[in-house]
Amino acid sequence: MYAVVLVGGFGTRLHPLTYDVPKPMLPVVHRPMIVRLVERLAPAGVTDVVLALGFKPEPFAAAFPDGTHALPDGGSLRVHYAVEPEPLDTAGAIAFAARSVGIDSTFVVANGDVLTDLRLPDLLAAHRASGRAATIHLTPVPDPSAFGVVEHDPDGTVRRFVEKPAPGETDSNLISAGTYVFEPEVLDLIATGERVSVERDTFPKLVADGRLGAYATDDYWIDTGRPELYLAANLDLIDGRRRDSERAIAAGAHIHADACVEGSVVDAGTVVEAYADVRRSVLLPGARVCQGAIVADSIVAGEVGAGATLANCVVGAGYTVAGGVELAAVRLPE
Repeated sequence: MYAVVLVGGFGTRLHPLTYDVPKPMLPVVHRPMIVRLVERLAPAGVTDVVLALGFKPEPFAAAFPDGTHALPDGGSLRVHYAVEPEPLDTAGAIAFAARSVGIDSTFVVANGDVLTDLRLPDLLAAHRASGRAATIHLTPVPDPSAFGVVEHDPDGTVRRFVEKPAPGETDSNLISAGTYVFEPEVLDLIATGERVSVERDTFPKLVADGRLGAYATDDYWIDTGRPELYLAANLDLIDGRRRDSERAIAAGAHIHADACVEGSVVDAGTVVEAYADVRRSVLLPGARVCQGAIVADSIVAGEVGAGATLANCVVGAGYTVAGGVELAAVRLPE
Protein backbone atom coordinates (compact mmCIF):
# COMPACT_ATOMS: atom_id res chain seq x y z
CA MET A 1 0.00 0.00 0.00
CA TYR A 2 1.13 3.52 -0.80
CA ALA A 3 1.19 6.64 1.34
CA VAL A 4 1.58 10.18 0.02
CA VAL A 5 3.32 12.54 2.45
CA LEU A 6 3.03 16.30 1.89
CA VAL A 7 6.44 17.87 2.54
CA GLY A 8 6.63 20.59 -0.10
CA GLY A 9 5.88 23.70 1.98
CA PHE A 10 8.26 26.60 2.61
CA GLY A 11 8.00 26.46 6.42
CA THR A 12 7.91 30.25 6.70
CA ARG A 13 6.28 30.20 10.14
CA LEU A 14 9.38 28.48 11.50
CA HIS A 15 11.94 30.96 10.21
CA PRO A 16 14.88 31.17 10.81
CA LEU A 17 15.09 27.42 11.46
CA THR A 18 13.81 26.67 7.97
CA TYR A 19 15.90 29.10 5.94
CA ASP A 20 18.03 26.20 4.72
CA VAL A 21 16.29 23.12 6.16
CA PRO A 22 12.79 22.00 5.13
CA LYS A 23 10.46 21.84 8.10
CA PRO A 24 9.90 18.03 8.04
CA MET A 25 13.68 17.56 8.15
CA LEU A 26 13.98 19.36 11.49
CA PRO A 27 14.74 16.95 14.33
CA VAL A 28 12.27 16.08 17.05
CA VAL A 29 14.30 14.55 19.89
CA HIS A 30 17.29 13.69 17.72
CA ARG A 31 15.40 12.28 14.69
CA PRO A 32 13.95 14.14 11.69
CA MET A 33 10.18 14.58 11.74
CA ILE A 34 9.90 12.91 8.34
CA VAL A 35 11.61 9.77 9.65
CA ARG A 36 9.20 9.57 12.57
CA LEU A 37 6.25 9.97 10.24
CA VAL A 38 7.46 7.36 7.75
CA GLU A 39 7.91 4.83 10.56
CA ARG A 40 4.38 5.55 11.83
CA LEU A 41 2.95 4.44 8.47
CA ALA A 42 4.42 0.95 8.41
CA PRO A 43 2.12 -0.72 11.02
CA ALA A 44 -0.88 0.04 8.78
CA GLY A 45 0.63 -2.00 5.97
CA VAL A 46 2.23 0.85 4.03
CA THR A 47 5.09 -0.47 1.92
CA ASP A 48 5.79 2.56 -0.29
CA VAL A 49 5.98 6.23 0.70
CA VAL A 50 5.77 8.97 -1.92
CA LEU A 51 7.19 12.30 -0.76
CA ALA A 52 5.30 15.18 -2.42
CA LEU A 53 8.18 17.63 -2.69
CA GLY A 54 8.58 21.27 -3.65
CA PHE A 55 10.87 23.45 -1.51
CA LYS A 56 14.42 22.08 -1.22
CA PRO A 57 13.94 18.43 -2.22
CA GLU A 58 17.66 17.62 -1.89
CA PRO A 59 17.74 17.07 1.91
CA PHE A 60 15.00 14.46 1.62
CA ALA A 61 16.94 12.54 -1.00
CA ALA A 62 19.95 12.69 1.31
CA ALA A 63 17.87 11.29 4.18
CA PHE A 64 16.85 8.25 2.11
CA PRO A 65 19.81 7.96 -0.29
CA ASP A 66 19.04 4.50 -1.64
CA GLY A 67 15.28 5.00 -1.87
CA THR A 68 14.52 2.89 1.19
CA HIS A 69 14.18 3.36 4.92
CA ALA A 70 15.12 0.62 7.38
CA LEU A 71 12.51 0.17 10.11
CA PRO A 72 13.33 -0.49 13.78
CA ASP A 73 11.75 -3.96 13.54
CA GLY A 74 14.08 -4.99 10.76
CA GLY A 75 11.75 -4.37 7.82
CA SER A 76 11.97 -1.53 5.32
CA LEU A 77 9.87 0.89 3.30
CA ARG A 78 10.47 2.06 -0.25
CA VAL A 79 10.67 5.85 -0.64
CA HIS A 80 9.72 7.65 -3.87
CA TYR A 81 10.10 11.32 -4.78
CA ALA A 82 7.58 13.47 -6.64
CA VAL A 83 8.97 16.98 -7.15
CA GLU A 84 6.32 19.48 -8.26
CA PRO A 85 7.39 21.66 -11.22
CA GLU A 86 5.43 24.49 -9.54
CA PRO A 87 3.34 24.77 -6.34
CA LEU A 88 0.10 22.82 -6.83
CA ASP A 89 -1.54 23.34 -3.41
CA THR A 90 -2.58 20.38 -1.27
CA ALA A 91 -4.88 18.39 -3.56
CA GLY A 92 -2.75 19.17 -6.59
CA ALA A 93 0.33 17.89 -4.77
CA ILE A 94 -1.46 14.72 -3.65
CA ALA A 95 -2.66 13.96 -7.17
CA PHE A 96 0.71 14.76 -8.75
CA ALA A 97 2.50 12.42 -6.32
CA ALA A 98 -0.08 9.65 -6.66
CA ARG A 99 -0.06 9.77 -10.45
CA SER A 100 3.73 9.80 -10.56
CA VAL A 101 3.84 6.26 -9.15
CA GLY A 102 0.58 4.98 -10.65
CA ILE A 103 -1.47 4.59 -7.45
CA ASP A 104 -4.61 2.61 -8.28
CA SER A 105 -5.78 1.32 -4.88
CA THR A 106 -6.49 2.55 -1.35
CA PHE A 107 -3.77 4.91 -0.12
CA VAL A 108 -2.92 7.06 2.89
CA VAL A 109 -2.22 10.80 2.85
CA ALA A 110 -0.34 12.54 5.68
CA ASN A 111 0.85 16.08 6.35
CA GLY A 112 4.59 16.08 6.95
CA ASP A 113 4.51 18.56 9.84
CA VAL A 114 2.02 16.73 12.08
CA LEU A 115 3.04 14.47 14.96
CA THR A 116 0.39 12.18 16.43
CA ASP A 117 -0.13 8.96 18.35
CA LEU A 118 -3.06 8.02 16.08
CA ARG A 119 -3.23 4.27 15.49
CA LEU A 120 -3.23 4.31 11.72
CA PRO A 121 -4.41 0.67 11.37
CA ASP A 122 -7.62 1.67 13.21
CA LEU A 123 -8.21 4.59 10.83
CA LEU A 124 -7.68 2.31 7.86
CA ALA A 125 -10.06 -0.33 9.25
CA ALA A 126 -12.77 2.28 9.85
CA HIS A 127 -12.37 3.57 6.31
CA ARG A 128 -12.67 0.13 4.76
CA ALA A 129 -15.72 -0.71 6.86
CA SER A 130 -17.47 2.50 5.75
CA GLY A 131 -17.17 1.90 2.01
CA ARG A 132 -16.68 5.63 1.42
CA ALA A 133 -14.32 7.27 -1.05
CA ALA A 134 -12.32 9.02 1.68
CA THR A 135 -11.99 9.17 5.45
CA ILE A 136 -10.33 11.98 7.40
CA HIS A 137 -8.91 11.80 10.89
CA LEU A 138 -10.39 14.41 13.25
CA THR A 139 -9.08 15.67 16.57
CA PRO A 140 -10.70 17.94 19.18
CA VAL A 141 -9.32 21.39 20.00
CA PRO A 142 -10.17 23.62 23.00
CA ASP A 143 -10.95 26.67 20.86
CA PRO A 144 -12.32 25.81 17.41
CA SER A 145 -12.68 29.46 16.35
CA ALA A 146 -9.15 29.48 14.90
CA PHE A 147 -9.68 26.40 12.72
CA GLY A 148 -11.87 24.89 10.06
CA VAL A 149 -14.29 22.75 12.07
CA VAL A 150 -15.81 19.51 10.78
CA GLU A 151 -19.38 18.44 11.53
CA HIS A 152 -20.44 14.85 10.96
CA ASP A 153 -23.52 12.66 11.36
CA PRO A 154 -23.73 9.82 13.90
CA ASP A 155 -22.78 7.29 11.20
CA GLY A 156 -19.55 9.21 10.50
CA THR A 157 -20.60 10.93 7.28
CA VAL A 158 -19.13 14.43 7.10
CA ARG A 159 -21.95 16.97 6.89
CA ARG A 160 -20.09 20.25 6.46
CA PHE A 161 -16.94 22.28 7.15
CA VAL A 162 -17.23 25.52 9.11
CA GLU A 163 -14.24 27.83 8.69
CA LYS A 164 -13.27 29.67 11.92
CA PRO A 165 -16.77 29.48 13.42
CA ALA A 166 -18.19 32.28 15.51
CA PRO A 167 -19.55 31.41 18.98
CA GLY A 168 -22.76 29.41 18.60
CA GLU A 169 -22.26 28.73 14.90
CA THR A 170 -21.47 25.05 15.48
CA ASP A 171 -21.43 22.58 18.35
CA SER A 172 -18.40 20.74 16.94
CA ASN A 173 -14.84 21.20 18.22
CA LEU A 174 -13.33 18.70 15.78
CA ILE A 175 -10.80 19.72 13.14
CA SER A 176 -9.10 17.86 10.33
CA ALA A 177 -5.92 16.40 11.79
CA GLY A 178 -3.95 15.96 8.57
CA THR A 179 -4.17 12.19 8.03
CA TYR A 180 -6.54 10.79 5.40
CA VAL A 181 -7.36 7.54 3.62
CA PHE A 182 -8.34 7.88 -0.04
CA GLU A 183 -9.67 5.55 -2.67
CA PRO A 184 -8.16 6.17 -6.12
CA GLU A 185 -11.50 7.57 -7.34
CA VAL A 186 -10.73 10.73 -5.34
CA LEU A 187 -8.00 11.51 -7.86
CA ASP A 188 -10.67 11.86 -10.56
CA LEU A 189 -11.88 15.01 -8.76
CA ILE A 190 -8.49 16.74 -9.03
CA ALA A 191 -7.50 18.40 -12.29
CA THR A 192 -4.07 17.46 -13.61
CA GLY A 193 -1.35 20.09 -13.29
CA GLU A 194 -3.54 22.72 -11.62
CA ARG A 195 -3.48 24.34 -8.18
CA VAL A 196 -6.23 22.62 -6.21
CA SER A 197 -6.92 22.74 -2.47
CA VAL A 198 -8.03 19.52 -0.82
CA GLU A 199 -9.74 21.49 1.97
CA ARG A 200 -11.56 24.06 -0.20
CA ASP A 201 -12.22 22.03 -3.35
CA THR A 202 -11.89 18.26 -3.04
CA PHE A 203 -13.47 17.70 0.37
CA PRO A 204 -16.56 19.83 -0.40
CA LYS A 205 -17.14 17.78 -3.57
CA LEU A 206 -16.99 14.57 -1.55
CA VAL A 207 -19.29 16.01 1.11
CA ALA A 208 -21.86 16.96 -1.53
CA ASP A 209 -22.00 13.33 -2.63
CA GLY A 210 -21.95 11.88 0.90
CA ARG A 211 -18.64 10.15 0.18
CA LEU A 212 -16.47 11.67 2.91
CA GLY A 213 -16.24 9.95 6.28
CA ALA A 214 -14.87 11.10 9.64
CA TYR A 215 -12.84 9.19 12.19
CA ALA A 216 -12.40 11.15 15.42
CA THR A 217 -9.96 10.28 18.20
CA ASP A 218 -8.48 12.10 21.17
CA ASP A 219 -4.93 10.83 20.62
CA TYR A 220 -1.93 13.08 21.09
CA TRP A 221 -1.71 15.46 18.11
CA ILE A 222 0.33 18.55 17.33
CA ASP A 223 1.01 20.69 14.28
CA THR A 224 4.68 21.69 14.51
CA GLY A 225 4.37 24.69 12.20
CA ARG A 226 5.19 27.47 14.71
CA PRO A 227 8.22 27.76 17.03
CA GLU A 228 6.24 27.34 20.24
CA LEU A 229 4.57 24.21 18.81
CA TYR A 230 7.83 22.79 17.50
CA LEU A 231 9.32 23.35 20.96
CA ALA A 232 6.32 21.62 22.57
CA ALA A 233 6.57 18.67 20.16
CA ASN A 234 10.12 18.07 21.37
CA LEU A 235 9.43 18.50 25.07
CA ASP A 236 6.29 16.35 24.93
CA LEU A 237 8.48 13.40 23.94
CA ILE A 238 10.60 13.66 27.07
CA ASP A 239 8.05 14.61 29.73
CA GLY A 240 5.56 11.76 29.44
CA ARG A 241 2.84 13.40 27.33
CA ARG A 242 3.35 10.93 24.48
CA ARG A 243 2.62 7.23 24.44
CA ASP A 244 6.37 6.67 24.48
CA SER A 245 9.10 8.81 26.06
CA GLU A 246 12.61 9.23 24.74
CA ARG A 247 16.07 10.20 25.96
CA ALA A 248 16.47 13.97 26.17
CA ILE A 249 20.27 14.23 25.94
CA ALA A 250 21.93 12.76 22.85
CA ALA A 251 25.03 10.65 23.30
CA GLY A 252 27.16 13.12 21.34
CA ALA A 253 26.23 16.19 23.39
CA HIS A 254 28.94 17.91 25.49
CA ILE A 255 27.57 19.32 28.74
CA HIS A 256 29.99 20.70 31.32
CA ALA A 257 29.71 19.20 34.79
CA ASP A 258 29.01 22.67 36.21
CA ALA A 259 26.20 23.43 33.76
CA CYS A 260 22.49 22.99 34.54
CA VAL A 261 20.21 21.41 31.91
CA GLU A 262 16.62 20.66 32.94
CA GLY A 263 13.58 19.60 30.93
CA SER A 264 15.37 20.20 27.64
CA VAL A 265 16.35 18.36 24.48
CA VAL A 266 20.06 18.53 23.67
CA ASP A 267 21.17 17.13 20.32
CA ALA A 268 24.48 15.56 19.35
CA GLY A 269 27.28 18.00 18.60
CA THR A 270 25.91 20.57 21.04
CA VAL A 271 28.15 22.25 23.64
CA VAL A 272 26.90 23.63 26.97
CA GLU A 273 29.69 25.37 28.87
CA ALA A 274 30.27 25.79 32.61
CA TYR A 275 27.62 27.61 34.69
CA ALA A 276 25.21 27.83 31.75
CA ASP A 277 21.55 27.23 32.62
CA VAL A 278 19.24 25.64 30.03
CA ARG A 279 15.58 24.99 30.84
CA ARG A 280 12.57 23.85 28.76
CA SER A 281 14.52 24.43 25.56
CA VAL A 282 15.77 22.63 22.46
CA LEU A 283 19.44 22.80 21.48
CA LEU A 284 19.78 21.64 17.88
CA PRO A 285 22.89 20.01 16.38
CA GLY A 286 25.85 22.39 16.43
CA ALA A 287 24.39 24.74 19.04
CA ARG A 288 26.66 26.25 21.71
CA VAL A 289 25.60 27.85 24.99
CA CYS A 290 28.60 29.68 26.39
CA GLN A 291 29.68 30.10 29.98
CA GLY A 292 27.10 31.57 32.32
CA ALA A 293 24.41 32.01 29.66
CA ILE A 294 20.74 31.40 30.53
CA VAL A 295 18.40 29.87 27.95
CA ALA A 296 14.73 29.31 28.77
CA ASP A 297 11.78 28.21 26.61
CA SER A 298 13.89 28.70 23.48
CA ILE A 299 15.18 26.92 20.39
CA VAL A 300 18.86 27.36 19.62
CA ALA A 301 20.70 26.22 16.51
CA GLY A 302 23.47 28.85 16.72
CA GLU A 303 25.57 30.22 19.59
CA VAL A 304 24.55 32.04 22.77
CA GLY A 305 27.35 34.23 24.05
CA ALA A 306 28.73 34.16 27.59
CA GLY A 307 26.39 35.63 30.16
CA ALA A 308 23.54 36.23 27.71
CA THR A 309 19.94 35.60 28.76
CA LEU A 310 17.32 34.28 26.34
CA ALA A 311 13.62 33.67 26.98
CA ASN A 312 11.14 32.47 24.34
CA CYS A 313 13.66 33.03 21.55
CA VAL A 314 14.69 31.27 18.36
CA VAL A 315 18.34 31.39 17.27
CA GLY A 316 19.08 30.13 13.78
CA ALA A 317 22.09 28.14 12.64
CA GLY A 318 25.22 30.22 12.15
CA TYR A 319 23.96 33.14 14.26
CA THR A 320 25.79 34.28 17.40
CA VAL A 321 24.00 36.07 20.22
CA ALA A 322 26.33 38.62 21.75
CA GLY A 323 27.56 37.98 25.26
CA GLY A 324 25.78 39.67 28.15
CA VAL A 325 22.61 40.70 26.28
CA GLU A 326 19.08 40.01 27.55
CA LEU A 327 16.54 39.00 24.89
CA ALA A 328 12.93 37.91 25.03
CA ALA A 329 10.53 36.69 22.31
CA VAL A 330 12.77 37.40 19.32
CA ARG A 331 13.94 35.39 16.32
CA LEU A 332 17.55 35.78 15.23
CA PRO A 333 18.46 36.54 12.54
CA GLU A 334 15.25 38.50 12.06
